[in-house]
Amino acid sequence: MAVRIRLRRMGAKKRPFYRFVAADSRYARNGRFLETLGYYNPMETPAKVVVKQDEIFKWLKEGAKMSETVNSLFRQINLLSKWEKVKAGEAGDDIEIKTTIRERSKRKKRKKAATTETVEEATTAKTVEKTMATEAEKKVTTEGTTETENT
Repeated sequence: MAVRIRLRRMGAKKRPFYRFVAADSRYARNGRFLETLGYYNPMETPAKVVVKQDEIFKWLKEGAKMSETVNSLFRQINLLSKWEKVKAGEAGDDIEIKTTIRERSKRKKRKKAATTETVEEATTAKTVEKTMATEAEKKVTTEGTTETENT
């Protein structure tokens, strides 16, 4: 039996709420599971994560694999750091498990997009100015050579 630790979606429409569960990999994604290991509520500000670390460590010792999302969340709350120490035989008491994760900011994406557009506009404007300056220099040089040839 291959056990996976994954998120099971709960909650209502547009109000997500997830449980961390240990499930047999042969079961359906939102089907039967073996044990509830905690929950993740992304709707709270900041997002709240509650885990039963003893049960999670028990399943990881038995060879359970984590989904990518679960791995990411556990890394953000320092659970994976603690697991590495426990696996190495150390106590791991010096690592504190967080109960919240930082919120991803949508403003950064917008700000980055706006900055890129401004840089592109500035680059285009500089290119146009350089082209115009080069053409003006060519005209001056061409006019200067014709006047000297005529005299």
